[in-house]
Amino acid sequence: MSELVKELKDLIIEVLNLEDITPEEIQSDEPLFGEGLGLDSIDALELGLALQKKYNISIDAESETTKTHFASVDNLARFVAESRG
Repeated sequence: MSELVKELKDLIIEVLNLEDITPEEIQSDEPLFGEGLGLDSIDALELGLALQKKYNISIDAESETTKTHFASVDNLARFVAESRG
């Protein structure tokens, strides 16, 4: 598992207080919302703020691509890596 993917899984658990799940239980290609991890729009806002703060990146909530970036941990890792550039 790449270091960034592990960091993101740890961040998701910490920020969203998912105390009953471990990073290893989060599949990197699993959907974060809906039937996957089951996150909702409030979780997306909290996670987005945490990502902006931790990685000093900009996230446009109005952008259609943002939904794609937040689809899975793998997508988030690619987005963060590209944004930190």
